[in-house]
Amino acid sequence: MSGKKAKKSTVPSPRALWADRLRYFSEHQDRMVNTVRELVEIESPSDNKPAADRIAAFLAPKFEGLGGRTQLHRSNDFGDSLQINFGSLSGSTNRNPVLLLGHYDTVYPLGTLANMPCRIENGRLRGPGVLDMKSGIALMLHAIEALQTWHGELPRPVTVFLVSDEEVGSYSSRKITEALAKQSAAVLVLEPAAGLRGAVKTARKGVGEYTLRVKGVAAHAGLDPGKGHSAILELARQIAAVSKLNDLKQGLSVNPGVVQGGTRSNVIAADASVRIDVRIKRSQQASRIDRKLRALKPYDKHCTIETIGSINRLPMERTGGVAALYKKAREITGKIGWKLEEAAVGGGSDGNFTAGMGIPTLDGMGGVGEGAHAVHEFIVISELPRRALLLAGMIENV
Repeated sequence: MSGKKAKKSTVPSPRALWADRLRYFSEHQDRMVNTVRELVEIESPSDNKPAADRIAAFLAPKFEGLGGRTQLHRSNDFGDSLQINFGSLSGSTNRNPVLLLGHYDTVYPLGTLANMPCRIENGRLRGPGVLDMKSGIALMLHAIEALQTWHGELPRPVTVFLVSDEEVGSYSSRKITEALAKQSAAVLVLEPAAGLRGAVKTARKGVGEYTLRVKGVAAHAGLDPGKGHSAILELARQIAAVSKLNDLKQGLSVNPGVVQGGTRSNVIAADASVRIDVRIKRSQQASRIDRKLRALKPYDKHCTIETIGSINRLPMERTGGVAALYKKAREITGKIGWKLEEAAVGGGSDGNFTAGMGIPTLDGMGGVGEGAHAVHEFIVISELPRRALLLAGMIENV
């Protein structure tokens, strides 16, 4: 070694770099809150196409302002879904894009804002859809903007896909989601994190939607009670049988949730039905529960029954690809002393589709809060910088 003094390096250490990035997002926290508020105040229920289309029209120029190329996927029955493609730094164009997946439809009917206004209260931003999942969309915008600020351009190709019908089954958007996933290195789903601890979701249950219909024989309940065969009575017996299919220890739940039937109290009911929610933990359970529901037989031979529906989303299982993404996320958050947790949850998302195809998928990358689909829905404002940092880091590194 020479006797000369070594010059101090001007390159920041990895921890200092990530601390600076977190500071960047903290300085932009108010802007992120304003973006979330703008989105929440554009109501977009799944069943109102004009409303859903309005938020797509609002978001398209936002992403175009960051250099994204937008494409609307038209739908007659639901709102149009929005795809945005971003290029990357020269030399990284051979990398497959990361797919950022989300939705802008909500479960709240038009007019909900009148009684559930978007407001800040004790460090929380409240409002319909703020957690599920308009904060996730805002995180996409601000993470992309930050990466462009730091690098000049995005360090890799990115595809954003925002669907209009996730809350009602993704029937108009599923094929597009799956086609985009096939072209992607990984899928990051900006659905809410799991609980106030902010865990990402590495497993989700599969979801099935079924309807059991019963046809009976109508008769006057007073004059000819013996000539009738009640669809409601038959349905009650069937509901009891369906409930026995639950196997909670194995992660299988079957819930008869909505019952309809009959016309008047003095008429023996000719028609009745029940809508059934099914949740499965493993893909192999799908065909078994489907067979059992379709194998149900009437107790009253004068009644007929019909089961329609299917498993809409297979489970998102914790595969090697999912685990590798979680490990990468832990490495990123570890640089700022954040021990990121993982969770398995009962609800489904469009991440079920992509994970079921074998594409590495990490869900729950969005806002931190509670009350999704409820009147107390909120996000924790102070968590927005860390969530944006995690998303930006994952875009760079997967």
